[in-house]
Amino acid sequence: MAKESGLISPNDFAQLQKYMEYSTKKVSDVLKLFEDGEMARYVQKDAIGYEGFRQFLKIYLEVDDVPSHLSLALFQSFQTSHSLEETVKKDMVCLSDVSCYFSLLEGGRPEDKLEFTFKLYDMDRNGILDSSEVDKIITQMMRVAEYLDWDVSELKPILQEMMKEIDYDGSGSVSLAEWLRAGATTVPLLVLLGLEMTLKDNGQHMWRPKRFPRPVYCNLCESSIGLGKQGLCCNLCKYTVHDQCAMKALPCEVSTYAKSRKDIGVQSHVWVRGGCVSGRCDRCQKKIRIYHGLVGLHCVWCHLEIHDDCLQAVGHECDCGLLRDHILPPSSIYPSVLASGQEQRGSKTSQKYADELTLSTFEALRIDPVANTHPLLVFVNPKSGGKQGERVLWKFQYLLNPRQVFNLLKDGPEPGLRFFREVPDCRILVCGGDGTVGWILETIDKANLPVVPPVAVLPLGTGNDLARCLRWGGGYEGQNLGKILKDLETSKVVHMDRWSVEVIPLQTEEKCDPVPFHIINNYFSIGVDASIAHRFHMMREKYPEKFNSRMKNKLWYFEFATSESIFSTCKKLEECLTVEICGKPLDLSSLSLEGIAVLNIPSTHGGSNLWGDTKRPHGDTHGINQALGSAAKVITDPDILKTSVPDPTDKRLEVVGLEGAIEMGQIYTKLKNAGRRLAKCSEITFHTTKTLPMQIDGEPWMQSPCTIKITHKNQMPMLMGPPPRSSNFFGFLC
Repeated sequence: MAKESGLISPNDFAQLQKYMEYSTKKVSDVLKLFEDGEMARYVQKDAIGYEGFRQFLKIYLEVDDVPSHLSLALFQSFQTSHSLEETVKKDMVCLSDVSCYFSLLEGGRPEDKLEFTFKLYDMDRNGILDSSEVDKIITQMMRVAEYLDWDVSELKPILQEMMKEIDYDGSGSVSLAEWLRAGATTVPLLVLLGLEMTLKDNGQHMWRPKRFPRPVYCNLCESSIGLGKQGLCCNLCKYTVHDQCAMKALPCEVSTYAKSRKDIGVQSHVWVRGGCVSGRCDRCQKKIRIYHGLVGLHCVWCHLEIHDDCLQAVGHECDCGLLRDHILPPSSIYPSVLASGQEQRGSKTSQKYADELTLSTFEALRIDPVANTHPLLVFVNPKSGGKQGERVLWKFQYLLNPRQVFNLLKDGPEPGLRFFREVPDCRILVCGGDGTVGWILETIDKANLPVVPPVAVLPLGTGNDLARCLRWGGGYEGQNLGKILKDLETSKVVHMDRWSVEVIPLQTEEKCDPVPFHIINNYFSIGVDASIAHRFHMMREKYPEKFNSRMKNKLWYFEFATSESIFSTCKKLEECLTVEICGKPLDLSSLSLEGIAVLNIPSTHGGSNLWGDTKRPHGDTHGINQALGSAAKVITDPDILKTSVPDPTDKRLEVVGLEGAIEMGQIYTKLKNAGRRLAKCSEITFHTTKTLPMQIDGEPWMQSPCTIKITHKNQMPMLMGPPPRSSNFFGFLC
């Protein structure tokens, strides 16, 4: 996209999304500062100049200095004649346009965003959108289409016609009621305004824009969408249409729960024409000529793909296919009113009740899973792993029942846990980084579930240390999710230790950062390791575009480790730090350390093993740890430590000494094996006498003098993936 056309480049847009990923601000909060707060001096008749725009970005993105090329490109993208009143100078932009644009990139309910958009573009505040205001909205949608890399050559007249149809009463203007009604019925309006569609069991499709790398045919007009062209695809049923055909599309065939007693218990096939990706019939094994037109049928639940002529040979009942162990079919979910015998057959009230059920009304639904299955509750953080999180969300909505898949950015994990509270033998899959996993585990703690389901991890973050130790890999790279779900079936439950952290500050005038977590799932460290992580964290928040790959992250970490070795900010750590393990002091006087790490799992910073590998004798995997005895809460003997193996289920922590920043950089880049093994213990206390860098599970902070107590909290059932075919992973729990 050329900047001269008033649009930012795809690279600029990607960089902007990275900044937003680390920001906690909302547009509505920033807008208040410019309307009647400390930033009001930058506003002139709903317009701001370049300096005001930079201040907006600084506050909203929570960065000290936005790169000039990005802020200038963004500012120029809003400098278009349609967005400026005649009285506004050419070197200014409309604050409403800016606010609307950024709000559309945030998460939130479509209804709220529609109302927010309406108010922003209702410039004269008369409660209606006139033709000029509607033109501005069309231009905004064209921008979003450009950012989504749509083919926009024929899009504008379609949008103009669509906006005319929104004027239901033909008055020549659009009221708020008409606008909200359009948001519920006019598909491209939601998609092109950047709004997420919500799940409704009333025949509405959940559209998403999609570019097709192979020939695909429209389910409505049956003509080709075009190789490499953009269309709309339903997340639930894979019904695919041209943009202009979406408003005339047939209703979605997917129902996520049973709406009458006859539908309970037995699941039927739900066939949709087209969508036969494999190109081969699962019934007769002959080719389905998918390139010759809209041919073949696929079942939404078992994902069978068959010829039209083979339909009669396939039974009516659907067993949900290869993924049946994970799926909650609609026949297993039904309104509680049907179970209590109060159903009013055929009544309008009952039908309305069923149609209006949405994901927020979990209490009204009852779950009776298929016998001998393990229904899967999936939590997805769409922001993790760039756009991978969003794609994973879409794929799981199709592979499973959409009511099993929860977007964490909408309502967090609580609704999903409430919905699955009484489901027997269920499992949980967390799709995100270590921070997301910690969030879910903490919420499970607070939920007080009758039975805690085991948790698996699909790693979407950058570190993914916990996922590595549980054999789910160092990062999702677009692998087949069906295969990952099959691996989950053969996984085994391990009970991972979790540790409480209590930070008791001393009475000093020194200021410190807030403690990020009070529970350790992975590791804790003080000193050089945390100092490097703190610098890494600060730089990544300021320049997220420089940290967009795992390899770059490793190189940056090595660079920070090298510069840290010059300044040695944590040198002679033993002079300002004392350590007690299970009440006994740990002697550090003979050591020259710059850091201490406390490990629950043998992986830190994206795969570094600070404890190091242990050469084990042949025989029982747990033989060495068992020889130590379960009653041995404290182990400091160097000979025993030399042969001990990390085990996240033994209710003990590994304590490692770090000699300096260069050593940390070498360990992180695999140039050195490990740090110095100091102890294994079940309780540890630190006393510090000066401000030091610290971190918990990769989240660093600066802490003033304090006492830190780490004690065992509980054990959480986790799912460990099947062992790799080549060699043992970290050498524990195989």
